[in-house]
Amino acid sequence: MTSAFIARETPMERAASPPIEHGGGLDAARRRFPEAPEPWIDLSTGVSPIAYPLPNIAPQAWSRLPDADAVTALERAAMGAYGAPAHLQVVAGAGTQAFIRSLPRLYADRRVATLGFTYAEHEASWRAAGARTRVAATLDELAGADVAIVVNPNNPDGRLERRESLIELGRGLARHGGLLIVDEAFMDVTPEASLAPLAEENVVVLRSFGKIYGLPGARLGFAICAPLLAARLRAELGPWSVSGPALAIGASALSDAGWLEQTRISLRKSARRLDAVLDAAGFEIVGGATLFTLAARTDAEFWFKRLARRGILTRRFEQRPRWLRFGLPACEEQWTRLREALGVESDV
Repeated sequence: MTSAFIARETPMERAASPPIEHGGGLDAARRRFPEAPEPWIDLSTGVSPIAYPLPNIAPQAWSRLPDADAVTALERAAMGAYGAPAHLQVVAGAGTQAFIRSLPRLYADRRVATLGFTYAEHEASWRAAGARTRVAATLDELAGADVAIVVNPNNPDGRLERRESLIELGRGLARHGGLLIVDEAFMDVTPEASLAPLAEENVVVLRSFGKIYGLPGARLGFAICAPLLAARLRAELGPWSVSGPALAIGASALSDAGWLEQTRISLRKSARRLDAVLDAAGFEIVGGATLFTLAARTDAEFWFKRLARRGILTRRFEQRPRWLRFGLPACEEQWTRLREALGVESDV
C-alpha cells in the first residue's frame, strides 16, 4: 500500500527539524571516543580510498574568478564521461548536494515520492521547500507523484534498479507532466547500469565526482537534464558555483578513462575482500555498491563502539539498528587494523 503524503512543514517546523546524520564527522567521533588511537580510519562515507592524482593547477585558478570557458570545458568532459545524449545538457555544481537543494526551489508545491529506505537529504530538501512528501517501497508506488526520486545504486543497501524499469517509470510520469530524478552518486563502478545515456526530457540524472575520484573536498557534482531545466539550474546556482581548482581537477579526471578503468578493477577486488572479512567476523552481508558494504548483526551498536574505540569509524543507521555500513580501507595498515578490531586473523 502506498504511504500517505506528509503535509507541508511550516517555516518554524523546518527550522526546528533535527540535522540529518551523515557519514564522516571525525571531529565528533574524536570527542566521543577520546581514547581512540590516531590516525582514525574513516570507513563511514563510501568514498573511494584511491584518490585521483591532482594535476598541475595554474596559479590563475586560485587568483581569479572562474572563467566561463573552464566551466564549458568541464561540462563537455562530463558529457563524454557519463555518455549523456546530445539533446540533454550537463550542469556543474558544488557537489550533488547543490542540486538536491536547488531542484525543490524550482518545483514548488509538488507531491514528491522517494523510493526508500534511502539517503535522507532528498526528502528533507523537498519537504523544507514546502512539498508534500512520502517514501515509497516500490517503483510502482512512484507513478502517481509529481516528482519521483530514485537513488540508484541505492544508499545504503546498494539496491540497483534496472534501466528499463526506470525508463518506463519516466515515461509514465511524463504523461502527467511529472519529473523523475535519479541520483547516481555511486554509479561509476557500474556505468553500464546508468540511465544517463538513455535519459529523456523529463529525467534528471545526478552524478557525484568526489566519491569515485576520492576527492570529496573538491565539492563537485553534475546534473544531466533538459536544456530548459539546465538554464534554470544555472540561474539558481548563480555565477562561480564551482571553484577554479575544482574545474581544472574535474576536467582532467573526467577525461582520464584509463585511470578510471584501472581504479574500478582495484575497487572491485577490495570490495570482495571486505565482504570476506566481514563474513569471517560473523556479519550478514545485506548489500553494497563496491565503494561500501552494508552488513548486519543484532549487536551492531556494540561493534560500532568497539571499532570506534580502536579508531575506526563506520556508518550506523538509527532507523535500522542492526545495520553498519563499511567503506573500503585505503592501505594494508588499515586492513590489518580493521581485521584485528573485528577479531579476524587473516583474509589473504
